[in-house]
Amino acid sequence: MISRRAFAIGLGLVPLGVGALADERFEVELTEEEWRERLTPAQYAVLRDHETERAYTNELMGERSPLLEESRDGTYTCAGCEQELYRSETKYDSGTGWPSFWEAIDGAVGTRDDYSMFLIRRTEVHCARCGGHLGHIFEDGPEPTGLRHCINGLAMNFVPD
Repeated sequence: MISRRAFAIGLGLVPLGVGALADERFEVELTEEEWRERLTPAQYAVLRDHETERAYTNELMGERSPLLEESRDGTYTCAGCEQELYRSETKYDSGTGWPSFWEAIDGAVGTRDDYSMFLIRRTEVHCARCGGHLGHIFEDGPEPTGLRHCINGLAMNFVPD
């Protein structure tokens, strides 16, 4: 059981994790109204409100991403700004129900500590160009990096080669 002190400290860290991204500046910065016009409701929920689609169905708010099953050669891009994020050569089946990659394209993503689950520190990954939330990075991936970029399919588009 968690102590009251640890719980209070954890609550204090939540704004740090949420507010950190708000202080960053990005090449693509739109008003919330412009983001809502550009994105579908589910894409907005993921990219701007840090929501997570359901595992395996990759569905949120009635919208579904087909990218978990995508197996063609190509590039995964940010649904918010078209930044190239991941190449198909780095995609693998992690068994988690979300599109997973062992490496992003150089300079395409940024990271920050995420304390949104109270005392559990996770690494949030976002688009380096627009700041859109993509998912999280875990240290249980395959070689050569040992990383698993666990990405919401609704946060991306796919461009075949």
